[in-house]
Amino acid sequence: MRTARIVLASYRGLPSSERDDLVLAAALERRGARVETRPWDSETDWSAFDLCLLRSTWDYTGRREAFLAWIDEVERRTLLHNPGRLVRENVDKRYLARLEAAGVPVVPTLWFPRDAETPDLAACLEERGWSRGFLKPALGASSELTVPFAPGDGSLRAAARLFRAAAARGAVLVQPYLETVETEGEISVILVEGRPTHAVRKVPRPGDWRVQDDFAAHDERHPLDDEIVALAARVLSAADAADALYARVDLLRHEASWRLNELELVEPSLFFRHAPEAAETLAEAVFARLGDPGAR
Repeated sequence: MRTARIVLASYRGLPSSERDDLVLAAALERRGARVETRPWDSETDWSAFDLCLLRSTWDYTGRREAFLAWIDEVERRTLLHNPGRLVRENVDKRYLARLEAAGVPVVPTLWFPRDAETPDLAACLEERGWSRGFLKPALGASSELTVPFAPGDGSLRAAARLFRAAAARGAVLVQPYLETVETEGEISVILVEGRPTHAVRKVPRPGDWRVQDDFAAHDERHPLDDEIVALAARVLSAADAADALYARVDLLRHEASWRLNELELVEPSLFFRHAPEAAETLAEAVFARLGDPGAR
């Protein structure tokens, strides 16, 4: 059997502090694979690899159409995971509306279409009985173009400015600001082949809402209790994502229960630094999908 060649798709600005994919690459290499990391928009012969694994393509949000064209091209040349069908569905957060319609408990959301005029955000809060709001784009990642806002504290002007920027790109979401993010944080359930491997709790630094470590947030391993495991399985089922190699289900507490914040099927951090054994699980799953590369 010849050596399997696996490429981890990334981006040119990948920080040297990124550790999780190093754990995964080592797990793949222990199984005999030759692993390389390449920017998704690089001059690469993707057909030279037996499998392309989407990992840290974190700059695609501003170039969605180019990214989706690249997804199509890679799928013509090699195995891609997650599959393009799931990627195309997941790059736009409007999938949340479809999941909510399917009965998944989602963070309450007001939806505004692309190029919508900026609404009266204070009136939006009053109509829904929300004391504070949270704005984010349907096309975005890592807290890009997001902001909490409330009447009377000067934040409405910033929210209106970001609304215009987000609406120029795509749909816009307005939600209640869930203060539980500052205390309980966001819980991420990581799944491989539909089975939960571990969960992580992400808590922003005091006075912030952003749960990414780019903004000095803290993350730690969290127990896989029955409630979050059941909700994660429900989310994947409703999303018709049974063929997802990997997934991350992000949850926030609202009115004493967990709600879906986002389902990540494109390029989520999988927090292997907290669960290196989960990298081994993913590596095994990758090889199961590969089969015998010599037969390709």
